[in-house]
Amino acid sequence: MEECISVFDMLKIGVGPSSSHTLGPWRAAERFLNELKEADKLSKVAHIKVDLYGSLSLTGKGHATDYAVMLGLSGQDPEYIPVQNIDSIIQAIKKNHQINLADTMLIPFNPETDIVFNKNFLPFHANGMSFTATSNDGKTIESTFYSIGGGFVVKEERVNAKKKHQIKCAFPFQIQNAAELLEYTIKENKSISEIVYANEISMRTETEVHHELLRIWNTMLECMYIGCHSEGILPGGLNVRRRAFDMHQNLIGLANYNSPQEWLETIRKTEVKFRQILKWVSCFALAVNEVNAALGRVVTAPTNGSAGVIPAVLMYYMVIENHQADEKHIKQFLMVAGEIGSIFKKGSTISAAMGGCQAEIGVSSAMAAGALCEVMGGTPEQVLMAAEIAMEHHLGLTCDPIGGLVQIPCIERNTMGAIKAINAAELALETDAKNAKVPLDKVIDTMWQTAKDMNSKYKETSEGGLAVAVNMADC
Repeated sequence: MEECISVFDMLKIGVGPSSSHTLGPWRAAERFLNELKEADKLSKVAHIKVDLYGSLSLTGKGHATDYAVMLGLSGQDPEYIPVQNIDSIIQAIKKNHQINLADTMLIPFNPETDIVFNKNFLPFHANGMSFTATSNDGKTIESTFYSIGGGFVVKEERVNAKKKHQIKCAFPFQIQNAAELLEYTIKENKSISEIVYANEISMRTETEVHHELLRIWNTMLECMYIGCHSEGILPGGLNVRRRAFDMHQNLIGLANYNSPQEWLETIRKTEVKFRQILKWVSCFALAVNEVNAALGRVVTAPTNGSAGVIPAVLMYYMVIENHQADEKHIKQFLMVAGEIGSIFKKGSTISAAMGGCQAEIGVSSAMAAGALCEVMGGTPEQVLMAAEIAMEHHLGLTCDPIGGLVQIPCIERNTMGAIKAINAAELALETDAKNAKVPLDKVIDTMWQTAKDMNSKYKETSEGGLAVAVNMADC
């Protein structure tokens, strides 16, 4: 079934370290609470048990899946929770063996026994989870959800997808693949961002679209700012030292500024030789994903594990490529990126548990490449070519996080995805798109076939690749 996917579905504000293993389970817990409320059963709940399956079980501890479930059941919202409160909430649950269900009533809850990690996979998707609520009279209500990547959560019957289909029918431009998107741009003589904007304002007011796009950018900017000004060791046991802080200090020197926006303006005044550009882009990407690894607030783009690519490339455009870039360019960039991401989601996957890291860093690089190409004057054909080039050179990339943590190799991979995106955009801008040999839809289909052929141990299970070649003890 075709889906209605907004830019704000692809670019969501949340908490790290993983969109599929943290944000998804968090949202699933919220949905379960809503089901209980709708059935008028919430006040009768005496006990809740959570079963995690497949990839959620195998790498759940490293991805804070258990934390996410507890926070979701506690009625906390990942978009707005003060991140400094997370640890105290979790520690209180662990210490008291109680959870403040839906932020309304205390019930017994022991994370050691009430969150069960089952290594077997449910057939529908690699990221499955079941919630079972027992009422005072002994009756139970059970519900199973699947976290399919990027914070998206579905049930096997896909009830919400049917609702989204109804919304999609209101879109003036209904897009399932890149070929349809390109056809609209030609027929309407519009850019990709203009097509996307027309769809967005059919669902929201122009003011809402403007506000939300800038809120996403400001969250990205603040995340880069925090990451560049935070030092120390990342949590999780790998003892990974933050690198963005030192890299940033070496690049920025003794400059003075008092806010993220002043910081941006200061960077515009720095030296921009090729090596410095590489370092700045890498620094921006590292900063975001170090914040993500520390359970900080990031924007899924399209996932948390790949959250650093799009901010790094957009920041590159703002501080190096175009010093006159303003809100118009920011909105243009984010709309194109979001649309390209939605096409990948419809035609393949944005879940590393289904497709390996090509589904996360590869897709984010394609999103950033296409977006950068448009704001730099590329035609719609060149924009789609840039996205294709970026993904083509991520095909087959595995997901093998050491210790199940979104740290090694995940953080560095964001720097590589960002640099590839810039390179892909430049290649597309210097090419007559009529001579392109591989359409974007073909590379999306190839990515999906590659995902299906990929051995499961390379799909976010920490059972292959670097995850087994490098032991926690080695770190």
